[in-house]
Amino acid sequence: MSQDNKPNKVKVSPWLIYGGILLMFLGINYFSGAANWSDPSPISISKFYKFLDSGQISKVVYNKSTTDVYLKPEALKLKENEGVRKNIFEKPNKGPHYTVNIGSDNQLFLKKLDEADEAHKINEYSAQPDSIWGEVLITLLPIVAFVAIWIFVMRRMAGGGAPGGGGQIFNIGKSRAKLFDEKNDIKVTFKDVAGLEGAKEEIQEIVEFLKNPEKYTSIGGKIPKGALLVGPPGTGKTLLAKAVAGEARVPFFSLSGSDFVEMFVGVGASRVRDLFKQAKEKSPSIIFIDEIDAVGRARGKNNFSGSNDERENTLNQLLTEMDGFGTNTNVIVLAATNRADVLDKALMRAGRFDRQIYVDLPDIRERKEIFEVHLKPLKKSEGLDTEFLAKQTPGFSGADIANVCNEAALVAARKDKKAVDKQDFLDAVDRIVGGLEKKNKIVSPEEKRAIAIHEAGHATVSWMLEHAAPLVKVTIVPRGQSLGAAWYLPEERLIVRPDQMLDEMCATMGGRAAEKVIFDKISTGALSDLEKVTRQARAMVTIYGLNDKLGNITYYDSSGQSEYNFSKPYSEETAQVIDKEISTIIEEQYQRAITLLNENKDKLLKLADILIEREVIFKDDLEEIFGKRPYEKIGPEVPTEA
Repeated sequence: MSQDNKPNKVKVSPWLIYGGILLMFLGINYFSGAANWSDPSPISISKFYKFLDSGQISKVVYNKSTTDVYLKPEALKLKENEGVRKNIFEKPNKGPHYTVNIGSDNQLFLKKLDEADEAHKINEYSAQPDSIWGEVLITLLPIVAFVAIWIFVMRRMAGGGAPGGGGQIFNIGKSRAKLFDEKNDIKVTFKDVAGLEGAKEEIQEIVEFLKNPEKYTSIGGKIPKGALLVGPPGTGKTLLAKAVAGEARVPFFSLSGSDFVEMFVGVGASRVRDLFKQAKEKSPSIIFIDEIDAVGRARGKNNFSGSNDERENTLNQLLTEMDGFGTNTNVIVLAATNRADVLDKALMRAGRFDRQIYVDLPDIRERKEIFEVHLKPLKKSEGLDTEFLAKQTPGFSGADIANVCNEAALVAARKDKKAVDKQDFLDAVDRIVGGLEKKNKIVSPEEKRAIAIHEAGHATVSWMLEHAAPLVKVTIVPRGQSLGAAWYLPEERLIVRPDQMLDEMCATMGGRAAEKVIFDKISTGALSDLEKVTRQARAMVTIYGLNDKLGNITYYDSSGQSEYNFSKPYSEETAQVIDKEISTIIEEQYQRAITLLNENKDKLLKLADILIEREVIFKDDLEEIFGKRPYEKIGPEVPTEA
C-alpha cells in the first residue's frame, strides 16, 4: 500500500479521555448508592423507635453509623408520612423513606430490632457495610485532575507532537529537524531557482561532493564542512536549500535556528547532539539550519547578569559538533542568515563554515529569469515583455517579484479580466511600493495645490540635474501614508560618487524648496524627504568618508560589535563637527534647489496646474514644458514616495 492510500489514524483528544475518567467516577458513585433519587428524610432515633413500635416499618438496612428505613404501603398513606410518599419525579417512592443516625453505640438499636422482629412488627432487617466509593472519589478526583492538567501542560511545553519527538516530555531534548530523503516528494530543483548563478555553482559543487566524493578525495581534497548563505531577506537562500534537498539524493535534515531554543536548561545542546547523531547515522547527509543567527550570535555580548546562558551553551555544542574530535566528514552543514555581522567568529572560521556564499539582490537579467519562473502559473496576455517588467523593479528581491506577480493576478481578477497584462503589473508595482490609492480621501483645494507644487518641485529639479533620477510619472492621488508619489528612472549603480549623491539630495529637497518659492512657507509634507536626505548626508560624512573637513575616515563597523557599546567611536568635538557638516550639506542643496526653481518658476507653476487638473502626469508632459532633457539615460523605473 502506498503512503497516500494509508488510512488516516483517528486522533483522540486528551480532553475526551479526561472527561471519560470523570464520568466513570461519577457513575461508580451513583451505582454505589452515593446518589439516591429517593432523597430520604432524616429523622431522630426516638421517632424511629415510635415507627418501629407502631408497626409502620417494613425493612431496615443499617451499617455502623446510619440506617435506611423503608415504610409499609399502609404507613405511607398516613398524613405524617405524606412528605415521603413520592420521589423527586412525583412517582411513588420505593424507598428508603427515612434515614436515621444511630451513632456508635448500636447495642440498644439491635435489641429493639430483635424485639420488633419477634413481635412481627417488622418484615426484614439486615446489615450492610459502609460504601467507600464516595470517599475514594473525593480522595482521588483532585489527584486525577492534577495529573491530567500536569500532563497537558508538559505536552504543550514539549511541543505538542512536533516532528522529532517533541510530543512527550521525555523527548524534549530530541531534535526537531525535518528529514527529507529520496523517498520524499521533493519537487524543487535548481531549475526552479532563477538567477543566482554563482551561488548555484558553489551549492552544486557541494552536492557533487556528496554524490561522488572519490572524485575529490582521490587527489587529496577534503569535503568542506559547511557553507553559509548570506544575503538580504527574500533573495532565495531557503529556496537554494530546498533545491539542494531535491538534487542531492542524500538525507537532508532541515530546521530553524529557533528550534534549538527552549525554556529548559540544556535542551538546546541536547537537540544539537541528537541532530548530528541522526545525521551521522545516515551519512553522507546534509543539515540545513535556517536563520542560524538565533543561536549563532557572538558570545559574551549583552549578558550583564553573569548567569548561565542557554543560547551560548547551544552554540558551544554546535561548534563542537561541527569541528571537534570524532566528527564525521560526510555530514555537511548548510546555514542561512541575513545577519552575518552578528555571528560568532568561531562559527565563521574555516573548518566549520568553509564557504560563505553571498546571495545578493538580482540584477536586471536575473530579475527577468525570476519573472519567467513566477509567470508560468499565470494566465498572461500575449506579448507580455518580461524584460520590460524587469526594468520596472530595480532593487526587488525574488520574494518581491513573486509578490508582484501575485498582486498583478489579483488586480486583473478584480477588473474581471481573463488574462494578466502589462498595466496590471504596473498597478501591482504601484500598489506594493506606494500603497493603495485613496481616491475618496478628502483633500481641500488649498492642500491639493500645495501637494501639486511640492511634487512639481521634485519633477522640475530632477529634470534639471545631470545625476538626479528624472521623473517618469507623478501623482497627487494619496497612496498609503503619502499624499503624493513620484516614479523615478534611476540607474543601477555599483559605486556612487559625491556629485551623484548631492544631485539626488537636491532633487529630494525640491519639494520643500518649491513650497518656499511659491508660498514663502513650508509645511510638514516633507518629512520623508528630510529623513532621506539626512540619512544620505550622515552616510557621506560618517560612513563613506566623502567629507573634506573630516577627511578619509569612517565610523562604520561592519562586524556589528559597535551596537553593544554605549560610547561613540569619536569625541564630542568630532560629534559637533559631524552635526555641522551634515547640516551644511543639506542646507547647500536646499538653497541650490531654491535657485533652480526661481529660474524656472513659470514652468513650475504650469506643471503644477496640469497636475491639479489631471492628478497624474507623465514624462511627455514634462518634455512639453521643459523640452528634451539634456541628460537623457535609459534605465528602469521605480516608484518612490514623496
